[in-house]
Amino acid sequence: MRHMPPHLNVVILKDTYEDDNAVHLVMELCEGGELFDRIVARGHYTERAAAAVTKTIVEVVQVCHKHGVMHRDLKPENFLFANKKETAALKAIDFGLSVFFKPGERFTEIVGSPYYMAPEVLKRDYGAEIDVWSSGVILYILLCGVPPFWAETEQGVAQAIICSVIDFTRDPWPKVSDSAKDLVKRMLDPDPKRRLSAQGVLDHPWLQNAKKAPNVNLGETVRARLQQFSVMNKFKKKALRVVAEHLSVEEVAGIRDMFEKMDINNKGRINFEELKYGLHKIGNQMPDADVQILMDAADIDGDGTLEYGEFVAVSIHLKKLGNDEHLHKAFAYFDQNKSGYIEIEELSAALEDDLGPNNEEVVNAIIRDVDTDKDGKISYEEFAAMMKAGTDWRKASRQYSRERFTSLSLRLMKEGSLQMKK
Repeated sequence: MRHMPPHLNVVILKDTYEDDNAVHLVMELCEGGELFDRIVARGHYTERAAAAVTKTIVEVVQVCHKHGVMHRDLKPENFLFANKKETAALKAIDFGLSVFFKPGERFTEIVGSPYYMAPEVLKRDYGAEIDVWSSGVILYILLCGVPPFWAETEQGVAQAIICSVIDFTRDPWPKVSDSAKDLVKRMLDPDPKRRLSAQGVLDHPWLQNAKKAPNVNLGETVRARLQQFSVMNKFKKKALRVVAEHLSVEEVAGIRDMFEKMDINNKGRINFEELKYGLHKIGNQMPDADVQILMDAADIDGDGTLEYGEFVAVSIHLKKLGNDEHLHKAFAYFDQNKSGYIEIEELSAALEDDLGPNNEEVVNAIIRDVDTDKDGKISYEEFAAMMKAGTDWRKASRQYSRERFTSLSLRLMKEGSLQMKK
């Protein structure tokens, strides 16, 4: 950071101090929040706004590369606004994985976050082109609300990145200009030699004419999709509560016993610290951030504590829903007409209390995501897959472990999915 010249869109390192235990970095304070949070709060993102943000991000990449620095961890969480004003500068932060590089130098260490990782990182043979790829993923998200290569498991993400098939069919892509789509394709070219450089991106007609980019509101779809994640959680939470109601006396007794041990003050509710301590005591060494995600996912009434019913849902979630009998009962709760499928009307009725004004669009989006064979309804197998699957991609993006992805890369190489260059 000392090597880099001052730049409006790079966080400032004010000073450093060293004591016996640590090196302290004094950074510029950015109070405007994450890029992600502003997208969600704004509720819409026009193509013109996405172009302005992309231009800023790629200008940061350009200045890094010009000074022989590769960021290696570009993602929406690593861009903060300087303050809460609409005109606030967007700042790149977190140079913790950055390295100096020389032209032509190759790197092998697995770094970055899975959704933003270029295919050549997985192949352990990469250069500075990976920063352009990550910027292209951010652009794709800005325009449609989800990453281009997304799956529920790390292996699925890796396979999606390797295949690099970009979907331009789902809404709102038909409304997006051909010029924007062309730039996305060129930034997400799996061949780093063909991929645009930072300068090439800035020279692209879409960014050259950023102020003239369409101002069509893409946001209804983007907002609906972001809202869909929380509704999807409500769908799963509702199903978990149904499962909880059908647990046997023995199963409930075990969970009740665990709840009472964690509820130290006998309040009938447990808070974050009690949950964390209790999980650690029963041998579940879960990081604080994971405990918080679990807490947020189960805390249906949003009061920051879990009552017994909510705790039962957490317990079942932790058990990975191994008992299919429970899942069949939950499926039957939604499948009111006993057709063997959850249909759109049944899903709408079950989630009626949780949905806002655009409920039809959100229910359709859930059906689209869960309905893998695309017959317009959810089979038991599709329901079970959803219930056993992981969290949404924004949370997963923050919960990523480099160690797991490193071992995954080695495994895929052994299997031959990743071909090393000779």
